[in-house]
Amino acid sequence: MSQEPSLHLAIALDGTGWHPASWREPGARADELFTAGFWVDQVREAEAGLADLVTFEDSFALDGDRADRAQGRLDAQLVALRVGPVTSHIGLVPTVVTTHTEPFHVSTEIATLDFATTGRAGVRVRVSSRDEEYALFGRREAGAESRESLFDEAADHIEVQRRLWDSWEDDAEIRDAATGRFVDRDKLHYIDFEGGHFSVRGPSITPRPPQGQPLVSALAHVDVAYRLAARGADLVFVTPGGVGRDGPTGDAEAILRQVRAEEASVGRDGDPLHVLGDLLVVLDDSADAARARLARLDETDGSELRSDARILTGTATDVADVLASWHDAGLAGARLRPAVTAHDLPRITRELVPELQRRGLYRTAYDAATLRGHFGLARPADRYARV
Repeated sequence: MSQEPSLHLAIALDGTGWHPASWREPGARADELFTAGFWVDQVREAEAGLADLVTFEDSFALDGDRADRAQGRLDAQLVALRVGPVTSHIGLVPTVVTTHTEPFHVSTEIATLDFATTGRAGVRVRVSSRDEEYALFGRREAGAESRESLFDEAADHIEVQRRLWDSWEDDAEIRDAATGRFVDRDKLHYIDFEGGHFSVRGPSITPRPPQGQPLVSALAHVDVAYRLAARGADLVFVTPGGVGRDGPTGDAEAILRQVRAEEASVGRDGDPLHVLGDLLVVLDDSADAARARLARLDETDGSELRSDARILTGTATDVADVLASWHDAGLAGARLRPAVTAHDLPRITRELVPELQRRGLYRTAYDAATLRGHFGLARPADRYARV
């Protein structure tokens, strides 16, 4: 096996797991789903496995009208804020629906998370075209906007966030009680953003975050989403072997070529995107046992599990083989979606991670203090700072 730099590992957390019947499994703790302890325990388990980050899913709509499926969720950003002070290394990346949120508010919330975690905050941006979510706000007409327009809005959303994070220079705070000067107003900047979707003057109400720029990520299946990531993200989650909105999403090498092509088309400079493949995992002692467990979960739910990402039923060794092949194809790592968090997350941290370590593909200890540091990204200079 090639001894190249370690791959990156993210864990996607969504309630009791990514299978709709996960809440009905023994040990799922569905009665604790809306408690802080439930989320703290999940993230601590991921941190014990030395994961780079966890993502927290979020949306504004319920999961259909089935009474036999878990409904409701806690706000992803507030969950991350609760978990932050009781973890020490893992990155915390809540999901934000850009279609129905204001970038000014999001920028201050993510900056606050970065302060609360001393540099471990990120954000995953998501676009929504769901009628139910439009109806919750009543300000826009569902179906009236093209998919391209929604992704352009998301790109503007990211740009406003980034400018607001830079709107305070690093040394803008003086805090000199003797002279009565708390801040140097010359080091706070209007961002004066004028775009097709937002007009934001700035500056932020929150000083520049510890990372300077918290890590921005997106999930992408198609060209328009790859383009969004190329324009404004640091990290993109892709779905090799999965089935997206427009059909099969291709293999790792083909997707990576698409991502790099979009980077070139938008003239991206600086660090290239870190590309992680999404994989929904159902793990057990053998492939047969994993398949039987998935079949039982499907029977409980009354329908076959479907996902935009590839579904892998097997052992930790089987997952390690897939991740090694993605690594050889050029992906930076993977984001794993545990089908049943209570069962599959410990299999990831206690079986998969040691297997990857044996292959020389994964770290044996954290070697950076910030989320940007986990990905080898330097703290960027403030765009408004005077030289």
